[in-house]
Amino acid sequence: MAINVTGMILAAGRGERMRPLTNRTPKPLVVVRGKPLIEHHIEAFVAMGIEEVVINVSYLADVLIAAVGDGRRFGCRITYSHEPQALESGGGIATASAFFSNALCIVASADIYSEIDIKHLLPLRDILWGNSKQSWFQCFDAHLALVPQTPGQPGGEFSLGENSLVGEATPRFTLANVAILKTSVVQQWPRGERYKLLPYYRELVAAGRVTGELFSGTWCNVTTPADVAALNAR
Repeated sequence: MAINVTGMILAAGRGERMRPLTNRTPKPLVVVRGKPLIEHHIEAFVAMGIEEVVINVSYLADVLIAAVGDGRRFGCRITYSHEPQALESGGGIATASAFFSNALCIVASADIYSEIDIKHLLPLRDILWGNSKQSWFQCFDAHLALVPQTPGQPGGEFSLGENSLVGEATPRFTLANVAILKTSVVQQWPRGERYKLLPYYRELVAAGRVTGELFSGTWCNVTTPADVAALNAR
């Protein structure tokens, strides 16, 4: 069943710590568990009924586009947002939002591997699959997937309180780099500029406009060849 949600994959980064794997290969094309990282995300979007996918590209963009194509082999339509220089997460989403034709988007970073079942993110399920709770769409601007913090690793950005409200208390959890965002919100952010996404999340959290949920299970921010080897060895 098709749903009116845009899927976006952040795929413009160079992947410095992934060298030498990324010397000639874009990081999203690094193979993890039998297929390129980016294909895991595209297939997850298509499985939940998303037909419109936008991918931002910069480093070795031509290589990535040639490998992924226009989406027909996956069962979707893929549009590419070209960045002459990578705009980081915030700038990348805002610039690519010019191509969003739906009121909601699901954004995922290409460099994560996860078994998060994104089709069951709460607000999306409520709004699009019956039991329609339009109050979420009226009252909130984002819904974040969170994972337990990994000792010794970056993360621990937000807490999760009553009624699934995201805050800055304790205990802290780590952004899973999968989120539902209102298109109207991200289209207000500056386009064509380089900036991170986290400060914009913090503004929305401070305004009480963000919900979230905690996931357990396999999740990995794939940043080094060792991460790739570990996932492929399991």
